[in-house]
Amino acid sequence: MSEDIGVTRFREYLQVNTEQPKPDYVACRDFLFKYADELGIERRSIETAPGTFFVIMTIPGSRPELPSIMLYSHTDVVPTFREFWTHDPYSAFKDEQGNIFARGAQDMKCVGVQYMEALRNWFAKGVKQWTRTIHIVWGPDEEIGHINGMKGFAVTEEFKKLNIDFALDEGIACDDDVYKVFYAERIPWWVKVTLPGNPGHGSKFIEQTAVEKLHKLIASVDEFRNEQKALLAGNPELTVGDVTTSNVTIINGGVQVNVVPEKFEAYIDIRVTPLQDLDVVRARVDQWAKDAGEGVTYEFMQFSNCKLISPSTREDPFWAAIDDGLKKEGCKYKKEIFIGATDSRFVRAQGIRAIGFSPIINTPSLLHDHNEFLNEKTFLRGVQIYETLINNLANVN
Repeated sequence: MSEDIGVTRFREYLQVNTEQPKPDYVACRDFLFKYADELGIERRSIETAPGTFFVIMTIPGSRPELPSIMLYSHTDVVPTFREFWTHDPYSAFKDEQGNIFARGAQDMKCVGVQYMEALRNWFAKGVKQWTRTIHIVWGPDEEIGHINGMKGFAVTEEFKKLNIDFALDEGIACDDDVYKVFYAERIPWWVKVTLPGNPGHGSKFIEQTAVEKLHKLIASVDEFRNEQKALLAGNPELTVGDVTTSNVTIINGGVQVNVVPEKFEAYIDIRVTPLQDLDVVRARVDQWAKDAGEGVTYEFMQFSNCKLISPSTREDPFWAAIDDGLKKEGCKYKKEIFIGATDSRFVRAQGIRAIGFSPIINTPSLLHDHNEFLNEKTFLRGVQIYETLINNLANVN
């Protein structure tokens, strides 16, 4: 049996190595240009740094005065540890069950190709224009949150000229039969805490050491973490995105085994749910430093006090278009707050509605994991779902 053209293009895209920290964005741009040319879609690239490209494909709408919609996906993927992979992560190997193994199979090269194949199917039916202009945008450096990616591009005049009113972005694979649709994200606060203390010889009982303060800090973080964990466990209606997580991820300090160090540095990854009062959470972080001891200070490596939530009720025409589309396709779904961070946060910060959705169910979530895969039947089902969603969204009046 011959392979579906969409599956073939998906596997070809997966074979383009865009792994951080040295993604081949030139080869990626060339592949995407060829893909756009194949479908007859206008395309161009914007170089945000030497060898780093956004690729923008455009299908003009019948009412170009209306704001456009953006079908967005990022082109980079996270590093692989090849000794743990059953198959080369850039071979796009397909087994007898139709499982396609490759880095990016779920996160998120599948979505970009599914957009394109949905459009290919509409073109084959004779539909080549919708009410609103459609921009298919492929962005670099999402996995590292770099200024050369959407973080920087979203504030440029080039981006503003796209006149976007609504954007689709990535979601996540689900291991059951319920799709997840994300209308917001938790807010990443990355905190560096500096804990000074009295140094000295390792044979003494020294007071007010840096490690004593570190113990107090970790205890405070754990107390908050356990409170949030209990909230989640006590309410079956909640998901991880509805609570705030906090984890100490790096501890630096010490010079040699017989010397009590003069300071420690601790790094904390906090993901704040937009359902909480941000000032209250900030006050809690202040208290951690105060309770840890004299001289303890902290700084944010990453911080935002903006709650970026897109409409998720039928009063919003774009949400209604998604709701109608998923119901038409017979998809069970649950709307959630995304537990991590995607480029949608930069898009929402510009006042643009953005919804995260990856049409992947009955599949273990393996983004950033070894042996990431997607079954071809699941991939093709996603193409069908996007056909309906894109048609609905691009025809919102």
